[in-house]
Amino acid sequence: MPAQDRQTLSLPSLRNLQAFIAVANALSIHQAAEQLNVTPSAVSHQIASLESWLGKKLFIRSGKGVQLTPTGEKYLREVSAAMSAIGRATDQIVKEKDNAVLRVHSSPTFGLSWLLRRLGRFRAEYPDITINLTCSYENLQFARDNIDIDIRHGIPDWDAYRVMTIKNDTLVVLASPGYAEEHPISTPADLLQQSLISSTSTLVNWEKWFAWHNIDRPWLNFSLSFDRSYMSFEAARMGLGFILESKMMATDHLKDGSLVQVLPDEMGIAINAHHLVMPHMNERAWKIQQFVEWIDRELRLSGYHL
Repeated sequence: MPAQDRQTLSLPSLRNLQAFIAVANALSIHQAAEQLNVTPSAVSHQIASLESWLGKKLFIRSGKGVQLTPTGEKYLREVSAAMSAIGRATDQIVKEKDNAVLRVHSSPTFGLSWLLRRLGRFRAEYPDITINLTCSYENLQFARDNIDIDIRHGIPDWDAYRVMTIKNDTLVVLASPGYAEEHPISTPADLLQQSLISSTSTLVNWEKWFAWHNIDRPWLNFSLSFDRSYMSFEAARMGLGFILESKMMATDHLKDGSLVQVLPDEMGIAINAHHLVMPHMNERAWKIQQFVEWIDRELRLSGYHL
């Protein structure tokens, strides 16, 4: 194909790409032809057409079959990911019902301790939107992992995305009512000899909290340590020690009385560690706009906001 004609094309033929991936995986034109239900000559023609379009050799032919060139190996890695993404997106559209599906990924503690407890109210208000919720601490890729909005925990350094931070949160010391009564605390220093539950995922740990209060701590008595804050909440509810956690995440525990705050707010540390993250183009989607506005309304019921 002449260079001037090729420049008018933004993408090679999808059929040619399918043939390329099939041959690259099988390393055989005949096997690829069987998989694609076409003749070997048709596959050979599609490969030749793609190589002509690219101006590069993708395969080395031999009596034993074909082998990828270094260029072919690189191209396979790139186009396989793209074709997989197209396949997943197409499958989702084909299988999707008429109602809107909102795919939300969340950090585990926010998803399990806050969001999941409120999804019933969202469903009552927006029955036409189906929530697909997954939870992990991994920062997923929106297109590759097919998610619309990501609720992340951490320092907001995602400049390429729209980031909406949940504000007015505080790290406070919490315990079960019975445990707090048996181990009375009136100052931060009183906690030095107590059983402390450590959450390794928090942005501010016990060591930083004591340093914030100018308290020397040659050693701390950690009775338990978890890599998920929701586990620390459960351990504290069971009366196993004191935790230093987000007051926002503890909203429902404080409301139902399963946890109490053992020191006043002024002894806590202000922190804004949870963020709604999305590609800028997603802001315009109706389902995302409704979800964001609903979260903000729910947050404001307890004194927080976006």
